[in-house]
Amino acid sequence: MFAKGQTVIQLFEKLAPKHYAMSDDKIGLQLGTLQKEIRKVLIALDVTDAVVEEAINEGIDLIIAHHAIIYRPLPHLQTDTPAGRLYEKLIKHDIAVYIAHTNLDVAEGGVNDMLVQALGLTELSSLEDVHTDKLKKLVVFVPQTHHQQVLDALFTAGAGWVGQYSSCSFSTPGTGTFLPQEGTTPFIGEAGKLERAQEVRVETIVPESLQRKAVQVMIKAHPYEEVAYDLYPLELAGKVHGLGRVGKLPGGATLRELAELTKQAFDVPAVRVVGDLSRPICKVAVLGGAGSRYVRHALFAGADVLVTGDIDYHTAHDAAAAGIALIDVGHNVEKIMKRGVADYLAAQLVKTQTQVIASQVETEPFQFL
Repeated sequence: MFAKGQTVIQLFEKLAPKHYAMSDDKIGLQLGTLQKEIRKVLIALDVTDAVVEEAINEGIDLIIAHHAIIYRPLPHLQTDTPAGRLYEKLIKHDIAVYIAHTNLDVAEGGVNDMLVQALGLTELSSLEDVHTDKLKKLVVFVPQTHHQQVLDALFTAGAGWVGQYSSCSFSTPGTGTFLPQEGTTPFIGEAGKLERAQEVRVETIVPESLQRKAVQVMIKAHPYEEVAYDLYPLELAGKVHGLGRVGKLPGGATLRELAELTKQAFDVPAVRVVGDLSRPICKVAVLGGAGSRYVRHALFAGADVLVTGDIDYHTAHDAAAAGIALIDVGHNVEKIMKRGVADYLAAQLVKTQTQVIASQVETEPFQFL
């Protein structure tokens, strides 16, 4: 059985939810339809003509890419332009294109986590906090016979986390009353007769991002036809997600040694370096993509070096004057997401016949001589 397009994306968005994206980011389905069976998914950094040819040859139904193919409003769709020819080819071969950009950068296990994992950094924190998952208090009234069943369902759905403590809840016994009306089939009691039931008031914490899922599994595990529950917003802040990462480099290294490590870890032929190559490096900031405007964030975090891409000339001078080193590994370093996302999604789709492959096309536009 092949997975439907919507199912593939729902599973992918468990890794990179849309609400993690920056407000002006161009993400989501950009071309084609998800209302079809997906036999093969291609994970790509960019959607270039060569990547589309690869998709056609592989029999791909859906491309999940990091960089948008439609970034600005289209004034026209002329098929004698490079972009128009690309869109035409995708449409003719019924290949849908879905984009995950800053939401995949921010996500736990996303692009930036893949980069720091490749470098072996520890004691990680975000370079810039961009999203805080709001918390809700979920209260539900359950008959004593199903108390643990409902609790287990909620915990499995991700409810009950307070900091590093899981399965957190509070339960209070009491008496519930209800009068089933004509046409009902109550779990306890009978229609037309006031019922008093020994119930338990269950309270737990639910992140707003998991609220819908938690309520669904709670209702499914609950024996009543009509489930009595409440949701309250809390002032308590939930988990914080951010762009970039800052971490410790175990054992330390010189700037030269770290530059060599990045070339090997990220499979890049060359890097540009700002700073004294003999300088000792202990704390490293990492940001996939263009990172010029994050130099001050790295400085504020106490990093010795910022590893990123697309550093411009004046930013390099400013960083040198401020005393922070830079390693420009290029924007294409984000290609690390191809294998990482392909492995994640393949594991999610293991019970289906849908295949997931990582693009083998090199989309680095620069040549290094």
